[in-house]
Amino acid sequence: LGGCGILGVGVWLSVTQGNFATLSSSLPSLSAANLLIAVGTIIMVIGCLGCVGAVKESRPLLLTFFILLLLIFFLEILSIMLFFIYQDEIDHYAQRDLKKGLQLFGTEGNVGLTNAWMIVQTDFRCCGVTNHTDWFEVYNASRVPDSCCLEYSDNCGLDNPGTWWTAPCYERVKDWLNENLVALWIFALCTALTQILGLVFSMTMFCQAVKVETFYA
Repeated sequence: LGGCGILGVGVWLSVTQGNFATLSSSLPSLSAANLLIAVGTIIMVIGCLGCVGAVKESRPLLLTFFILLLLIFFLEILSIMLFFIYQDEIDHYAQRDLKKGLQLFGTEGNVGLTNAWMIVQTDFRCCGVTNHTDWFEVYNASRVPDSCCLEYSDNCGLDNPGTWWTAPCYERVKDWLNENLVALWIFALCTALTQILGLVFSMTMFCQAVKVETFYA
């Protein structure tokens, strides 16, 4: 169930905000959506292992399920702790990496990144990573993409700054995540509870299987 939940959230993020995956120049395939899909799939496979072990009352399978699930649980806790400890460093790295990605905007072979920035700036009504001047370094001129314009039209990015969005896209995306923070925490707690129950039940069945085997031995 925990694996299904994580996989579901990953698919939802991929469908609704999947364009963020192509904004990074160094890690184009690494995104929250892809990470959740991968983790959810792994947990589902491990869950199936536990189900088979429970049905067959197999001690090796139950013990393997317990160890793998415990390892994943600790890795999740460690990841959350590291995220909060190094949050400022992560912010600086993310902004720097996104600014590097701006240099690839409109270049050959980077259609995904170009479309992603156009969609993000249009949907979130923002311009650039930290502000609209980020684009000045890309164009070597005081202009921005047309997706930065308050009212879209061809070559509107050549007009004066008063016709452009001024909000930074990085902060807008962070605000969107903060707005959904309560739902994300509820989901995380439910997932953790499900995993803890899985650990308890698998170890209980393992101990019961040991007692039965000892009794008949």
